[in-house]
Amino acid sequence: MSSKSPSEILAALYAADLREHAEVPAVGTPEYAALRERDRERRERRERAVTALAELRESGKLANDDLYHAAWLYNHGDTPKDAKFAHELASVAGRRGHPKARWLSAAAYDRWCMYEGRPQKFGTQFVPDGQRYRLWDVEPTTTDAERAEWDVPSLAAQLARAEQMTRTESQPPMDGAPEWLRGAIARWRAEPSS
Repeated sequence: MSSKSPSEILAALYAADLREHAEVPAVGTPEYAALRERDRERRERRERAVTALAELRESGKLANDDLYHAAWLYNHGDTPKDAKFAHELASVAGRRGHPKARWLSAAAYDRWCMYEGRPQKFGTQFVPDGQRYRLWDVEPTTTDAERAEWDVPSLAAQLARAEQMTRTESQPPMDGAPEWLRGAIARWRAEPSS
């Protein structure tokens, strides 16, 4: 059993996740598969830390950094449930004044929507479609003022980022794409060209 506190465990997992995601290998490569396996292992360790965090919450000693670190790790999960929980944790940290939690709350909300095949609200999620990188579908009613409230760049800036990613990053093989992405790719390819 570790002698580290739940806060220390989450901080260490968060730091490891940041290091590994600073330069993500190309999707579909053995290196990417190994990264996702390490993400899965961190999520398992995170689960144990989160159980201990529940005890901190009951005692009133749950810090904003704990919430933020746990939200960050859940945001790298593979399921809508993971993304939803990341959004909830980051939202609490944001309301308590954590400086980076507002963006993470928005990004986790967008990821939750994306995993469920719905348009994202803020425009933080980018995906490959086999030909280019694109911004996942965005709700047209969300304004740049709303994005700014959540520390998200403007829609024009996000669309420019997708174009830059297309120019600088290779497309991964799409045969291993998750179902939610395969369905979107089929829909995008069926849409008339603009």
